[in-house]
Amino acid sequence: MRNTEAGNEDVLILAIETSCDETAAAVVKNGREVLSNIIFSQIDLHTLYGGVVPEIASRKHIEKINQVIREALKEAGVTLKELTAVAVTYGPGLVGALLVGVSVAKAVSFATGKPLIGVHHIEGHISANFIENPELEPPFVCLVVSGGHSHLVIVKDYGEYEIIGRTRDDAAGEAFDKVARAIGLGYPGGPKIDKVAKLGNPDAVYFPRAKVGGNEYDFSFSGLKSAVLNYLNGCRMKGQEICQEDVAASFQKAVIEVLVEHAMHAVSEYGFHKFAIAGGVASNSGLRAAFEMECAGRGIEFYHPSPIYCTDNAAMIGTAAYYEYKKGIRSGMDLNAVPNLKLGER
Repeated sequence: MRNTEAGNEDVLILAIETSCDETAAAVVKNGREVLSNIIFSQIDLHTLYGGVVPEIASRKHIEKINQVIREALKEAGVTLKELTAVAVTYGPGLVGALLVGVSVAKAVSFATGKPLIGVHHIEGHISANFIENPELEPPFVCLVVSGGHSHLVIVKDYGEYEIIGRTRDDAAGEAFDKVARAIGLGYPGGPKIDKVAKLGNPDAVYFPRAKVGGNEYDFSFSGLKSAVLNYLNGCRMKGQEICQEDVAASFQKAVIEVLVEHAMHAVSEYGFHKFAIAGGVASNSGLRAAFEMECAGRGIEFYHPSPIYCTDNAAMIGTAAYYEYKKGIRSGMDLNAVPNLKLGER
């Protein structure tokens, strides 16, 4: 296959993602064209336990990974021989889950002789914005909000990042899951709170918005989570009825206001005119609507992936890997899972 415009061969990357409870594989062409994006989700299984069970996640990855890779290649109409490189998430994430993807990617790379590229999971989330926005180029500010991370990042160039803000405790997605469990919605918390909040009054209960000393861009959501729990306990002790919809809406408003305030402040202070969101919480309809309004009022270009590219997927890993490949970055057969890998580390 050739890229006739550039006169160069197309770069076809098989990408693998197994950092948590999605077994995913994708084939990405030239960094921005997704030929296939196969995801096997374990949500129904882990819902039985109220959250992700690492050992179960790892076993399911082992069961499904080969099938998912075959489907990705078949849907893309690509053979292993036609691939340019193999990419895989090697951190951060659940160590057992990561090891499944890393081991399989190394095996495919070794067997085919194709280069191996280890990708940072958060870099993948940021890169998801490139898939559907061909005009988007660095530099820009990106807010990464997921179950495990709340990062405010300056994307200086492809693969070059500066973290200017991060959570001091619970990530935004983690707070969504804990509050959802507390008000009886269950797992996964994010989508369920988003749905129920639409039926509630966001001003019914005032919950605190934390200010973090030392860095105006850092986040803290543990106090908000505790405030919700205290409110629920107080209502039960007094025999007062709890309106699930109002609590969900009020909690969600508190989270959104903090995320929007910090992000818009950063965009303004650093002088950027492009802003993007990424990660599982980026699919929250209330958050997207709030950023659309704020960015429109400030003359800022707002970018966000479709929901399928917000949650864990392999297409975003393939996109990130493309820019690593173009820079000449390769991984060796000693690539290992790094569960606490920091953004920018290799």
